[in-house]
Amino acid sequence: MELSLLTVCYLIGSLTFIIGLKMLSHPDSARKGNLVAAVGMTIAILGTIFLYEEEGKKLGNYSWIFGGLFLGTVIGVLAAKKVKMTAMPEMVSLFNGMGGACAALISVNEFGHISKMLTVSTADIPGWHTTIIVSPEESVNMIGMVITIFLGLIIGTVSFAGSMIAWGKLNGKVKDFAFPGQQVFNLILLAGTLITAGYLAFNLTANNVILFYIIAIASLIYGVLFVLPIGGADMPVVISLLNSFTGVAAACGGFLYDNQVMLTGGILVGAAGTLLTILMCKAMNRSLTNVLIGSFGGNKSSASAAQTGPQGNYKEISLSDAAVCMCYANKVIIVPGYGLAVAQAQHVCHELEKLLEEKGVNVSYAIHPVAGRMPGHMNVLLAEADVSYDKLQEMEQANDEFKTTDVVLVLGANDVVNPAAKTDASSPIYGMPILEVEQAKTVIVNKRSMKPGYAGIENELFFQPKTSMLFGDAKAALQKLVAEIKSL
Repeated sequence: MELSLLTVCYLIGSLTFIIGLKMLSHPDSARKGNLVAAVGMTIAILGTIFLYEEEGKKLGNYSWIFGGLFLGTVIGVLAAKKVKMTAMPEMVSLFNGMGGACAALISVNEFGHISKMLTVSTADIPGWHTTIIVSPEESVNMIGMVITIFLGLIIGTVSFAGSMIAWGKLNGKVKDFAFPGQQVFNLILLAGTLITAGYLAFNLTANNVILFYIIAIASLIYGVLFVLPIGGADMPVVISLLNSFTGVAAACGGFLYDNQVMLTGGILVGAAGTLLTILMCKAMNRSLTNVLIGSFGGNKSSASAAQTGPQGNYKEISLSDAAVCMCYANKVIIVPGYGLAVAQAQHVCHELEKLLEEKGVNVSYAIHPVAGRMPGHMNVLLAEADVSYDKLQEMEQANDEFKTTDVVLVLGANDVVNPAAKTDASSPIYGMPILEVEQAKTVIVNKRSMKPGYAGIENELFFQPKTSMLFGDAKAALQKLVAEIKSL
C-alpha cells in the first residue's frame, strides 16, 4: 500500500500525542510534553490544509482557513498570557466547552449533507428513505455514520453546555441549583434523547429530520441540568468528566472524516479523562453513576450550609509564636489549598520552605487529589514556584507521615482537611478521603476568616485543642512569617 505524505503527517501527529501524554505524567517533563504534542498537532493541521485531496481537489478557501487559525491563535495566546493561576480552572472549562461545541458542529454539518439526500419517497432498503439506491453494505455504512453523528452531537453538546455552567460556577456567576425530582428528570431526559437518536438512525426520512435538532436542544438542556446541582469540592470530578466527553466527541469527528490523527487525539483525551474521572471519584469517595446523573455534592450542601455560627472556641497564634514553633520543629508538612492560589503565595511559600531547611527542618508538601478547583491545581501552582517534585507527597503517603510530624501548616485549604468527612454522616463531604492533619502534634491554619470553605460547611479541625489559627492573606502572612524566622 502506498504511504502518502499526508498519512506520514498523521502518523507523526499521533505519535507525538502519545509521547506528549506520557511526558505529562511527570512535572519535570510536562512542559516539554505539551510542546511535543503541539508540534505534532501543527504538522497534522498543515498537512491537512495543503495535502488533503478529495476527488482530486484540494481544500482551497485558504483565506478563511488561515483567518480562523490566526484569530484563534491570537485569542488563545492572549488568554493564556493574561489568565491568573486562580482562574486556570475556569479557562480549562471554557476551552473544553469550545472543543465540545466544535465536535457538535461537525455533527450538525455532516447531518446537513445527509438530510439533503432524503426525500419522502422510500427506497428498497429498510430503514433508509433516499433517492439514491445503494447496496446493503453501503446502507449499513450510512447507518453507522448517522449513529456516529448522533453520538458526536449528543456528547459534544453535553460537554459544551456542562462546561459553560462549570465555568460560570467556578467564577461565581452561576449558583448551585436543584429541584425536587431532578435526578429522575435527568435520567428520563437522557434516556429519551438516546432512544430518539437510536430510532432516528434506523428510520430517517425527510419528514422527521426536525428530530435531529430536538435531540440537540435536549442534549443542551441535559448538559445544563447535569452540572447545575453540583457544587463544593466535587467540581474537579466534573471538569475531568467533561474533558473526557470532549475527547469522545472529537473521536466521533475523526471517524466521520476518516482522519486518523483526530481519531487518535480524541481517543487519548477521552481515555485519559475517563481514567482521571475514576481516580477523582475514588479520591472523593463518589459513585461514577451519580456523577453521570448529576446528583451529588451540591444537592446536599444546602442542608449542611444551614449550620451557622462556630462549633466551639478557636485560638489564634501570633506570627512570632508560629515562627518559633516551625523553626524548632524536626518535620514540617505544608498543605496548600485554594487560598494559596488566590493570594499568589506559592513563591514566598517556597522561600519559607528553603529558609526552614537551612535551619535543619525537614519540609515537604501534602497534596490532596482534588485540592483547588481542578485536578493537579496545586501541583501546577507549586511547579510554577520551582518547588521540587520530590517534596510533594500524595495523600496516602502524607497521612502516614502526619503521625510523626511536629507542625502542619495549612495554607488556604479547608474541605480537604475537614474531619467531618470521617465523622459526620450528614455532611456533603462524608466519606471523602482527607488529609488527616489532626494527627500531627501541632496544626497551624492560615485563613482570611472563619468563613466555611467551598463546600459551605464548618470545619471542626479549627476548634480542636492542637489547632491554632493564623488569620490574614496567605502571601502577606507568609512574608511576615519569613521575616520573623530570619530574625531568630
